[in-house]
Amino acid sequence: MHVAVLASGTEAEWALSELPGGLKMLSVDAPGRPVTIRLSVPLGDAAGYWHPQADWNRTLVADWEGRASVSLVDGLAAGCLYDYAGATMLTFAAADPVSEVTLRFGVSEEQDTYVVHLDLPAAPAARQLLFVPRAESVAAAMRMLRNWFAAEVPAMPVPESARVPVYSTWYAFNQQVNAAAVETQADLAAGLGCGVLILDDGWQSLGSGRGYAGCGDWVPDPDKFPDFAGHVARVREGGIRYMAWIAPFLLGPLAMCYEEWAVFAPAAARVPGARVLDPRRPEVRAHVVRMCVSLVNDYGLDGLKVDFLNEAMVYAGDGRGDIGHALTELLTELRSALEAVRPDVLLELRQPYVGPGMAAFGNMLRSIDCPADATANRVRTIDTSLLAVGGAVHSDMLLWDTSASAEAAARQLIGTLHSVPQISVRLDTLTQEQLETTRFWLAEWQRLRPQLLDGIVEPGRPDDLYSLVEAVADGRCVLSVYSERTVPLRPTVFSETVLINATSTDNVVLDVRDGGATVDIEVHAPTGRMTRQSRISLLPGLHRLPVPRMGLVRFRSST
Repeated sequence: MHVAVLASGTEAEWALSELPGGLKMLSVDAPGRPVTIRLSVPLGDAAGYWHPQADWNRTLVADWEGRASVSLVDGLAAGCLYDYAGATMLTFAAADPVSEVTLRFGVSEEQDTYVVHLDLPAAPAARQLLFVPRAESVAAAMRMLRNWFAAEVPAMPVPESARVPVYSTWYAFNQQVNAAAVETQADLAAGLGCGVLILDDGWQSLGSGRGYAGCGDWVPDPDKFPDFAGHVARVREGGIRYMAWIAPFLLGPLAMCYEEWAVFAPAAARVPGARVLDPRRPEVRAHVVRMCVSLVNDYGLDGLKVDFLNEAMVYAGDGRGDIGHALTELLTELRSALEAVRPDVLLELRQPYVGPGMAAFGNMLRSIDCPADATANRVRTIDTSLLAVGGAVHSDMLLWDTSASAEAAARQLIGTLHSVPQISVRLDTLTQEQLETTRFWLAEWQRLRPQLLDGIVEPGRPDDLYSLVEAVADGRCVLSVYSERTVPLRPTVFSETVLINATSTDNVVLDVRDGGATVDIEVHAPTGRMTRQSRISLLPGLHRLPVPRMGLVRFRSST
């Protein structure tokens, strides 16, 4: 790798040092001056480039096309170039996850290299860039970065309730919520194993009609929730913790408080109908903290789903102060104030503000909205988990056609296996098959949670959209296969292997890669119904095994 360091108006001093665990750190000292760091590596056998804002664009682009602007609430200055074998060729991350950074990256047509240019703002202290040595996979390289950030950024405590299935009202009801309907769903959700309910947009006064023109007052709609505190208490009595949605920076012209606060919201939001409160103003920070604490304290809530924090980026680069630093101050105050009234408070954040810098401010890290898109949910939750520090990674809310097949419901549930599932369908409208499917997969997720959430996860190449994901812990292996391909199996290594068939065919092709073994198998349909139970001999090599699509097979050692 070639590195060039430039600082406007001065000669920057820089040093490269070794860190524990194999990382290297580049420190660039140019006090009060913006700094540019240029990285260049030979193309070799490069296949793709992953970064926190990659979304679907995760192959190689030209250097005149690759662009990103990041901050505390909009990704991280990090990236990983990898080859066709999945091994990494360049992995880096800015040690400071807060400040605004702009990046240019891609293939240099003139030099036949891959380049990354980082423009870092002026700062009083040295700017630091982390480098990870070549690793066998993107996930392995990201684990090294996560470990470093975990040691540097004290994470917010993650209570058990942040790690259990959630029922959300959003896709099930949109804004058409009311106390009776929510209580009905809460009772059903508790019976399926959900431990948290999130009341989404629509609970608040003026919360009707798409758009955000009524945001700002954050008081319950008296027609929908005439006794909001009593309603929350009834749901919590059923064994479910209760969270409510809030978008604290949005201010709409219909809100009663609009005239008072409009002067603090000079810019229009990127979402329709509202303006954005500027978090750099101390009055705004105090106002947001006061609103959030009042909601939790006055109504007995267990936490908040904090939405649209990234809207504050409309003020980025205007020369009036760094957004990330202002948000750090605000969120530090908010967490402290909320924990004072509820020590085990739940705070949900969502992409793109789920990076290491947010570890201290949230304990539920959700995928950005992708209604009914199981592939997007899989990709986005795994993307989030690659750099998630502390908090539990959550899926976007699961939506499916309640009149469709059991396979349609299972597909959505299986797409979120490697995260905490959030269900958002009207449970009282499910067919019997869909109800059995939901119960089975939530129970199986709970059983496999040590592997799915806490195990060593290898999802493969990002440009392959994580079509085969392996999670290992405590002698158990979970394999989720999402495309028709051979699945490597090591039956003598693990006491149990669970293989989930998320393909469109009713069989899987196994490639037994160890010495082979005699195993007991259980094959289950999407509803959980057992279709086969037998003992088979798995010799080294290829085997075709019938497994229903959206079903699974368990392999257990017979010795």
